Parts: sequence; C-alpha cells; structure tokens
Amino acid sequence: MSDNKNYYVNEHAVVDDGVEIGEGTKVWHFSHIQKGSKIGKSCVFGQNVNVGNNVTIGDYCKVQNNVSIYEGVTLEDYVFCGPSMVFTNILNPKCKYPQVGAQFYIKTLVKEGASIGANATIVCGTTLGKHCMIGAGAVVTKDIPDYALVVGNPGKVIGWYSEAGKRLRFDEMGKAFCEKSGKNYLLKDGLVISEEWLMKSDDYTFKYSCNLL
Repeated sequence: MSDNKNYYVNEHAVVDDGVEIGEGTKVWHFSHIQKGSKIGKSCVFGQNVNVGNNVTIGDYCKVQNNVSIYEGVTLEDYVFCGPSMVFTNILNPKCKYPQVGAQFYIKTLVKEGASIGANATIVCGTTLGKHCMIGAGAVVTKDIPDYALVVGNPGKVIGWYSEAGKRLRFDEMGKAFCEKSGKNYLLKDGLVISEEWLMKSDDYTFKYSCNLL
C-alpha cells in the first residue's frame, strides 16, 4: 500500500502492497484492492468490491456494492459502476483449460463520465464512450458511442444523454440543449458531440459539415 494516508480504508477491507490510492478516496467494508492497482483521488468503493491486479481507476469514480473490476479493465475519471454490475476479462472461460495471466485478458475501457446501471454486464474487449448511460441489466457486447443510452440484451442504443445525465431531445437541425449543464449538443451521422468540444477541435471539415463555418 502507498505510504500516503490521506484516504480512508475500513478496518475490514484489504489493500495489498504496491497499491496507489489518491487523496480523499474511501474503501469500505469487505473490499479488496489487489497489488499493482492505481486509484485516483476522491473515489468511493462500496462494500464487497474487488479491484484486480494492475487495474487503473481515475479520479472521482464511484463503485457500488458487489462489483469486481478485473485486470484488463480501465476506468477513466467520473465513472459510476452500479450495484452488482459485471465486467469480464476473458471471452471463453473454461475451467478445464484455464487462461490465467495478463496475456489472456482482453482489455476494456470505460471513458470519462460513463455510468453503468445495476446488474449490467460489460463483455470484455469493448469501449464505453464518454458520458454514456448503460441501463440496469443491459448486456454490452460492442463499443458504445459517447453520450449513448443503452438498454437490453444485447445492448442497443435507444437515445442520448448529456454529460449531466439528462435525456437529449434533438430538433430538426440535430441540436439539443441541456439546461443542467448549460451545454449544447449536436447529432451528426448517428453520433453525438458537444458543441464545446467541436469549437476546440481542429477538424474543419467536420465543422463545415455541421454548418459552423
């Protein structure tokens, strides 16, 4: 465990040696943070959470009760993992033919601000886009675009959510506004981007296609 003690670990939790934990993070009852993991600041880990070897978790993440984040999974900042949601890291597990070791683990990336509902399953090898919303019980089997709302088994995109978690309603020009965040969004070719990001982008061809030039 890192020597810096400006975080909280419950007396009934276990943190292995060689773990880095950021300032203000809290690890609650019966959780286990395994060796080589790097956890950012101001994260919260509920009861009975397991963080596997060499996992990287960003700042301000919240992991609810009964979640296992296996080796090969990376969480960026502000990710929410609902109660009992599931990550996998092997596509075809077989007890008789074990696949143990990092060389077998298929990577999964959860980007900034993504939220994963209770009891959802994230099949390994996928990327969850920024600020996407995965509904409770959904099964994600492929990459999810930024801001997408996904439900069902297999998971399907049925709408779009803002960075602040508000449903986006696009007008005939493909524009939507989120009052909570005060940000504008554009729907173009089946993808959503924030106008804020677009203004900072150097992709002038895309800006022209959005009638911003």
